[in-house]
Amino acid sequence: MRRFEVITGAVGRRRWSSDDRAQIIEETLVPGAVVSQVARRHGLTPQQLFTWRRAARKAAEALPAFVPAVVIAEPAHTEPPAASARRKRHRGPPRRSAAIEIDVSGVKVTIENGASPATIAAVIGALKAGS
Repeated sequence: MRRFEVITGAVGRRRWSSDDRAQIIEETLVPGAVVSQVARRHGLTPQQLFTWRRAARKAAEALPAFVPAVVIAEPAHTEPPAASARRKRHRGPPRRSAAIEIDVSGVKVTIENGASPATIAAVIGALKAGS
């Protein structure tokens, strides 16, 4: 005996929201999940579901990756007086070195030495929200 599905009303392509697609794709990523079973459960073909997975993987690769920022206090340096005297005699412009340089989509953000942890966290948070 074969199963027949009777469709009443307008027939056309089924539209899936991006949230629905993401939920179905997540179901296929569970260890032990079988893509064809997940596809059947949602009325899809396995090929369509594999296409969604491939598109999601490509989209994820295109996004910039963020890593957690860890702020560690620098240990206090105690130098002998002779070393600090030598440093004072050094002539030339004082060195300015960037503590953090971030390049996101062609925009370069530089956070100089001495920035507070709150400032660093705010800059990173703004970059995450903007991307």
